[in-house]
Amino acid sequence: MWLLPILSVLCSGASRVFYRLQVDGPPVPSEGPVLLVANHPNALVDPIVVAAVAGRPVRFLAKATLFTDSKVGWLVKAAGAIPVYRKQDDPTALGRNRDVFQAVFEEISKGAAIGIFPEGISHSAPSLVEIKTGAARIAIGAYGRTGEAFPIIPVGIVPERKERFRSKMRAVIGHPIDWIDLADGGTEDREAVGELTDRIEEGLRGITLNLERWEDRPLVETAESIWALKEGEAEGPAQQVSRFEITARILAAVRRGSVERWTSLVRDLDMHFRRLTLFRLRPGDLYADTTLRSVVHWTARRLYMLGALALIVTFFGFVTFLIPRHATGALTAKMDPAADATSTYKILIGTLIYTSWIVAMSLVGLMLLGPWIGLTLLALLPLFGMVSLLLRERWRWAAHEVRRFLLLRSGSLIIEELRSEQERLSRELRDLFAAWEAELLH
Repeated sequence: MWLLPILSVLCSGASRVFYRLQVDGPPVPSEGPVLLVANHPNALVDPIVVAAVAGRPVRFLAKATLFTDSKVGWLVKAAGAIPVYRKQDDPTALGRNRDVFQAVFEEISKGAAIGIFPEGISHSAPSLVEIKTGAARIAIGAYGRTGEAFPIIPVGIVPERKERFRSKMRAVIGHPIDWIDLADGGTEDREAVGELTDRIEEGLRGITLNLERWEDRPLVETAESIWALKEGEAEGPAQQVSRFEITARILAAVRRGSVERWTSLVRDLDMHFRRLTLFRLRPGDLYADTTLRSVVHWTARRLYMLGALALIVTFFGFVTFLIPRHATGALTAKMDPAADATSTYKILIGTLIYTSWIVAMSLVGLMLLGPWIGLTLLALLPLFGMVSLLLRERWRWAAHEVRRFLLLRSGSLIIEELRSEQERLSRELRDLFAAWEAELLH
């Protein structure tokens, strides 16, 4: 368990390098027993994200087969994970879970943070799958040791494109689940265990995105963006994910035919999204400020990107890490991982390849130019690569904004048509969400 004390720091670094991580919600208690329950869309990346947002050491329950995996077994053991024996892996080993549960109860009684994924499996389904009773049994069983109802905190993991490097990752920390009324039931009380399991599922559904099918995601995000133009931008990932979830539920109600009057709105939203995609625009882009004053202000804030130092760092950073970047992608593709494990492979393979590349370049510098150059390269190359990466991202965003400015200033009739269409959709969406809040859709 040598990795456990620094697990949160390392996971925070890894998740913020691979993703553009956004964290929202009340902080996890810094001490005392706590049970963190999270959805599981992204294999071993999920505990990395949970450990990052927890800000403290977390011991995760992990399937026993991971401990004997030649690729990740050492990592799982070093992080202090606790093995769980599943029926689908080895039915004869289920009896060993009694000792596992006792070990977890003991850790919680000592004030540890325990992390568990109550779905029981990592998956690429568009919504939560059936929640297992393990988390509820752990909480109720540990109550007998602690004598108090410690916090059960849901953590929602909402990736934008989970397999894509530098895509957006939202992590939403929910409010603790109320369960003191169930604590005395004991693990054999099926009614108490079932009720707590339902509450855990409800807590997770409120902070995750649950779709009927993945194809709905662009439609849901477009509707939320149009809604935000009138209601105001979401104050953070938590509110945005909540809006996504409400929109997804309304879309499901429309599909069931319980709100036939809104079917045409869904079709119009889908068509509007397709037209925006054709011009590579987002809903908010149609109302971007294109006045001379805004252009001058925008340019002034980005002049540093045209400086010699920024251009040199951007170019040489790209060239320096071109080989490890392509090697990571090629090796990951060759290993052909499952969709929910692609980012895990990329992080593990990338860590190995990039570390080896930096060490190799430092050794070359040491041999050719002396020890001080070698040590300097070893210390500065990671920072150099990260700064170059951030600058390239800013160049891509700037290119999008320039293209958007030229398109909006062109006086194109299609832009005016899109704006008018979006105004209409905004009014209809406002009515739809008002109807939902008034429970007129039931």
